[in-house]
Amino acid sequence: MTQNSPLQLSLPVYLPDDETFNSYYPAAGNDELIRELHAFATGAKKSSIYLWGPEKSGRTHLLHAACAHANEHDRTSFYIPLGIHASISPALLESLETVNLICIDDIDAIAGNPIWEEAVFDLFNRIADSSNSSLIVSSSLNAKDVKFMLPDLTSRMQWGLSYQLQPMADEDKLAALQRRASMRGLQLPEDVGRFLLNRLQRDLRTLFDVLDKLDKASMVHQRKLTIPFIKEMLHL
Repeated sequence: MTQNSPLQLSLPVYLPDDETFNSYYPAAGNDELIRELHAFATGAKKSSIYLWGPEKSGRTHLLHAACAHANEHDRTSFYIPLGIHASISPALLESLETVNLICIDDIDAIAGNPIWEEAVFDLFNRIADSSNSSLIVSSSLNAKDVKFMLPDLTSRMQWGLSYQLQPMADEDKLAALQRRASMRGLQLPEDVGRFLLNRLQRDLRTLFDVLDKLDKASMVHQRKLTIPFIKEMLHL
């Protein structure tokens, strides 16, 4: 994000500047989802989106991107990573219906926690009564498969739009890597990109983290991204 909401500063999280819509490479079948996220971020549409897909599939990137896009349009945003709910308080959800865009990541992480479930349920109801807020929720599971203790919370999750994040083919991952490298001023030849895909875990989070390390290493050593250099740096 280009800037954090004052409320966001109370959360022990860092919202990366480079996770925007421009840096996201959409897999086939995700175009409608991306359009809807843009519309929610700018306020062109209100209500809620439930976005689900496996871990490291790009869900968090898209929530960060939506917050950044909202900020670029002079709208307030708030990102809540419920994967760390044990270290934060449900009180953070109080009065959030005054924020233009609320993004709740990994909502399935609180399933079975009655205090958090009640707090999220109350927030959903306040947002539904507000004409000011939009909500984007992410999960690793379809809403009907999340084991919430509160049945009404499951039904709330199914009120708005629902999208399954479609997986990326290897060609898409290669293109996403090359786009990420280009945004950093790096040139990632196709053979080098394919080498990374073949030798590392293929989720984009891992690939992007490795690319960030290689970017720093290439600057320190003043070397281009070649297969021999990567083998040396990653001890492959």
